[in-house]
Amino acid sequence: MSSDVMIEADALTKRFGSLRALDKVSFEVHRGEVVGFLGPNGAGKSTTMRILTCFISATGGTAKVHGFDVFDDPLEVRKRVGYLPQRAPLYGEMNVWEYLEFVADMRGLEHSTFKRRMRGIVEVCGLAQVLGKDIRDLSHGYRQRVGLGQALVHDPPILVLDEPTADLDPNEKAEVLRYIREIGKDRTILLSTHNLSEVENACARAIIVSKGRVVADGPLDEIRGRSQKVRYVVLVDEQKTLSGGPAKKAPSAQEVQAALAELPKVGAVTELPTDDKAHRFQLSSASTTDMRPDIFQLMVQKGWMLLELRRDAQSLEDVFKTLTKGDERKDRGRRFIEEDDDEEDASATAAAEGKDGDEEDEADEEDEADEEESDEDEASEGDEADADDEDEKDEKPAKAKKKG
Repeated sequence: MSSDVMIEADALTKRFGSLRALDKVSFEVHRGEVVGFLGPNGAGKSTTMRILTCFISATGGTAKVHGFDVFDDPLEVRKRVGYLPQRAPLYGEMNVWEYLEFVADMRGLEHSTFKRRMRGIVEVCGLAQVLGKDIRDLSHGYRQRVGLGQALVHDPPILVLDEPTADLDPNEKAEVLRYIREIGKDRTILLSTHNLSEVENACARAIIVSKGRVVADGPLDEIRGRSQKVRYVVLVDEQKTLSGGPAKKAPSAQEVQAALAELPKVGAVTELPTDDKAHRFQLSSASTTDMRPDIFQLMVQKGWMLLELRRDAQSLEDVFKTLTKGDERKDRGRRFIEEDDDEEDASATAAAEGKDGDEEDEADEEDEADEEESDEDEASEGDEADADDEDEKDEKPAKAKKKG
């Protein structure tokens, strides 16, 4: 594993009985990254967090944190991870200072070390006004701050935060996100959430999971670009040119449109209305490659005055909906309801589900087939026995009639 890889999951799988909560999840988080772990409810986010923090074990695959295997070296992993679960396990009868001191004792910290670290925790988490208050008397927002404090008390290089802003009001959410950004300057953070605005606020990269599988992983701009609905807005001065450039006069709208249309990977070029003394155009592109360098270079070569260049990709929310739409339909039973009306969609879904090629699944299917055969044998034997009983019952009344 590379020295800067702080979290590594490889084909991580988790089953709860017949439910597969994680299905071969693989990803890496590098040193100094703040990564959003996105997904709808039930996508497998919390299950992944619990495996990485050694609270539960996986059914298959491997996971390493700071180079230590979560299965072979769980104590070493816990020393290097600060974990804030969705509902922080706080003791309401303790005040804030007592609770954090208790956590420090559990971590084996010396009292002098604890007091020194508390200065930074109090400042970062905003706990100065509540250190002497009982936790049960705090608002939910302050309890989350205390939970964040307990995750930081041993100064871990890695933080795993599971829904840290759940049930907070907008002001409290903004505060917690500010703390996360500040903390993330010198730590690696994996932030699990289904709130897209939080990820855009605090993270530069996101991993999107749906029904236990990774469906997207990369920088936010790259994920937005996966929709292949990227547009560029270009504004060119219609009166001035670059000083010392090759252009003798400002270009006409037709000249700008023709030049933009000749760029590779450009779709339609549409002129947009504007009140400025400039030509405004919209370019569409199906390419995920950023075209702004090509557009800028074209303007310089032509000697035209570029006033604005903007790249607009589909919003993260729209991409998220697109990537998880199929699973939402399954949750609402539409795969079965619409089976007669939309056979093509149902067959495609079935094909996607059947493409696992997983030996374990094949073994499960064989076991189920064996069970069904044995059940059928037992049922047939039972039916034969019932039939014999019925024949005996029919014979008895017939004999009685003959006697009569």
